[in-house]
Amino acid sequence: MKFAEITPGRRFTLGPVRVEEEEIIRFAGQYDDQWFHTDPSAAAQGPFHGLIASGWHTCALAMQLVSRGILAGSESYASPGLNYVKWPTPVRPGDTLVLEIKVQESRRSASQPALGIVRWQWVMNNQHGDTVLDLEATSMFKLAASSGGVLAQ
Repeated sequence: MKFAEITPGRRFTLGPVRVEEEEIIRFAGQYDDQWFHTDPSAAAQGPFHGLIASGWHTCALAMQLVSRGILAGSESYASPGLNYVKWPTPVRPGDTLVLEIKVQESRRSASQPALGIVRWQWVMNNQHGDTVLDLEATSMFKLAASSGGVLAQ
């Protein structure tokens, strides 16, 4: 999808993606090896009453959906970061997740005309409608200095 198609107010729905126990343990073992992500027996006795996915795993799942579903073939090249990230409900083995995205802003940079900027909110919910991820990201797109396109604030 091209930058000019990512317009303010536009919404995207991506997924679903199902999360399995082995994937939770594998990701956590490599990147976030806290016991409640890696040890089902200990996690069952812990505060979450079972194994939960790392929040970073949840972010990685969302990023995979966005990179394949929106950014593939685009001018996207970087992100300066997130304004916030929240994990209100843990992801558990067997959860099926859907990502809803709302474009809040899409504009050409005033100081660098060859730079497009998108600010968007990503909200991922499980099969029960519980929010497991809520973040606001800013993405940058490398544009031709003279390219057109409908851009708005």
